[in-house]
Amino acid sequence: MYKFAHLADCHLGAQKYPELKELEIKAFKRCLDICINEKVDFIIIAGDLFHSNLPDMGIVKEAVGKLKEVNEKEIPVYINYGSHDFSPNETSIIDVITESGLLKKLFDAKVIRDEYGEEKIKLNFTIDEKTNAKLAGISGRKMGIDDTYYEMLDKKSLENEDGFKIFVFHTAIKNLLPDFLLKMEGIDIKRLPRHFDYYAGGHIHKRICEDKFDDYGIISYSGPLFAGFPRDLEMSAKGEKRGFFIVDFDERINETNFCKHKNFYELDLAKYEFLPFEANYKNSNQLYEEILSEIKNKEVEGKIVILKVKGELSGGKTSEINFHEIRRILREAGALHVSINHHGLISKEFSEVRVKGETIDEIEENLLVENISNIEVSSKELKNKQGAELAIKLMKTIRQNPKPNEKKLDYNNRILKESLNVLDLEES
Repeated sequence: MYKFAHLADCHLGAQKYPELKELEIKAFKRCLDICINEKVDFIIIAGDLFHSNLPDMGIVKEAVGKLKEVNEKEIPVYINYGSHDFSPNETSIIDVITESGLLKKLFDAKVIRDEYGEEKIKLNFTIDEKTNAKLAGISGRKMGIDDTYYEMLDKKSLENEDGFKIFVFHTAIKNLLPDFLLKMEGIDIKRLPRHFDYYAGGHIHKRICEDKFDDYGIISYSGPLFAGFPRDLEMSAKGEKRGFFIVDFDERINETNFCKHKNFYELDLAKYEFLPFEANYKNSNQLYEEILSEIKNKEVEGKIVILKVKGELSGGKTSEINFHEIRRILREAGALHVSINHHGLISKEFSEVRVKGETIDEIEENLLVENISNIEVSSKELKNKQGAELAIKLMKTIRQNPKPNEKKLDYNNRILKESLNVLDLEES
């Protein structure tokens, strides 16, 4: 019997506050300590080990030191790029660490032509020496432009391979997205190759485990070890558990109900306090007094406090609520860290013009919808949501990076052709 660990979305270097930076690296170190203690045979990192492809060297030093301990225990660490640590010319810090032998990159592809003469991307398997497990995967790309890889993927060669197989990916599966992420870029489950025993996912910052799809094994997202974004802290404060999976296997995964068993190792690094407030048409003074009254009665010592304020004020300005004072009171009460989100709070006078949205994609779409009517275009049909959606599709197309081994001229021609197709101008 063997076992491997599956983690993702460490986002080392994402945090700016010292107390959160400490927890961020502590989560990574504790995770690897557990892997060593549990004597896992190998570790999979499904993307976004770092928050950028060239992170702060202090963070890199800490991470490399821990990876060196793992390497000394002869535990290989397999990794794919995530959308944050991706580098099209292989100059990411991931590549530097890979050269040292502490990481092994999984994405190994070449462009071939199938029996119909169409270009396909063929992935090569990486075989773990000790367990004979076969790993293959696709790296993540920003703005969901890794779609092209899945469109061109030679799935037949992957599906026909025998043995215990793991597919590692860093993209959202639309069929698995929770409600709050429904607008997230992603792919349909059918884009993944079938007949793998385990699908180790990254990119979705929520723990997900499913075994309900025919011809597909267990599909799981471990979620972040700590937090890459403010929303992660909010979700943790609401009760979302953070950690990673350890999977037992021989010729197959041993638990018949894997997703219902305790294969998830929680990293309980901090206590949280979530304090939500709704304006509910109170004026600024009323809401401020309510917040002050509530926080003075809360036990927050040693906790990460997430205070979220939203809604429309009946009178007064949002600036009349002294959030600096609120933060000071909570810190003096012993809070480890205070995060205040009042982006959803608006004054009545601005309620008609405020562009809403919690994610970059939502804000971008809403900005386009709000402003498309002010753009001079010849077609009236484009001065509404249809025009905004077209603009988003066009931006997604021109943001694509070259495919593996694609020549510059071929890349330029492909982007031009796909852009004309989006605009329904291909024939002209």
